[in-house]
Amino acid sequence: MKIAIGIPAFNEEQNIEKIVLQLQSITNTIIVCNDGSTDLTSSLAKKSGAFVINHSKNLGYGASIKSIFVKAKEIGCDVLITFDADGQHRIEDIPTVLQPLKDKKADIVIGSRFLDENKEVPGYRKIGIKAITKLTNAYTGKELTDSQSGFRAYTKEVIEKCIPSDSGMGVSTEILIKAYRSNFKIVEVPIVISYEGDTSTHNPVSHGVGVMLSTLKFISIDHPLKFYGIPGIGFLTIGLFFILWTIQVFAESREIITNIALIGVSSTILGIILLMTSIMLFSIVTVVRERK
Repeated sequence: MKIAIGIPAFNEEQNIEKIVLQLQSITNTIIVCNDGSTDLTSSLAKKSGAFVINHSKNLGYGASIKSIFVKAKEIGCDVLITFDADGQHRIEDIPTVLQPLKDKKADIVIGSRFLDENKEVPGYRKIGIKAITKLTNAYTGKELTDSQSGFRAYTKEVIEKCIPSDSGMGVSTEILIKAYRSNFKIVEVPIVISYEGDTSTHNPVSHGVGVMLSTLKFISIDHPLKFYGIPGIGFLTIGLFFILWTIQVFAESREIITNIALIGVSSTILGIILLMTSIMLFSIVTVVRERK
């Protein structure tokens, strides 16, 4: 089994060399995506024996994961493990994450921070991660505990079929949505993570909002008729109700109640826009999928 470990890295000169050297106890195939770092991340990773992909500028976490997927597919690895460069993940947890793939019990394994009580995770992070995970679960029907964990293992089939397109932090959700579409089996295993020194470089509020919006984007593209069509019908129904109410009042009193009329007209227009959007987007998505 050819195992590759992919590490997205941005200005990680303090950690990257040590991590790459430690990971060589697992595999010699280590892919570091240097996402436009302005420090020595690239040279130190290469010096340590990793294969380095260099982005000329900072493109985002998702772009790094995509580059790693493409390279893993290109070199024909059987398993890809994604691992953070900031020192939060433990090398000793890799066998735990890898085992379900070896046992043919999963196509994707997620190292979850919440299967065991992990007091290291700050409260504000728990709230955001669990909210995003619930949104992901509502779409996929899964019962995951940590949809945003970057510590994962993927089979060769997943690498080939689920190459991501999102350049931001929404990539974790995107891969799960694509895996759900392809009927890949996803399981979680417990890991221990350290937030000592607050190693994250992302603002938790902007991070959470960005992931939420990205998740909604992929859901809307996947099911445009439901995502836009159902609210469209709802607004159209409300709008027509208020318009009929306005007409009835006018017929009885020759007066137009402005507020009711405005609600009716605006709701009707919004409903029509949403319905047209759902139809057009559904048509576009259908054509794209048929061409694929």
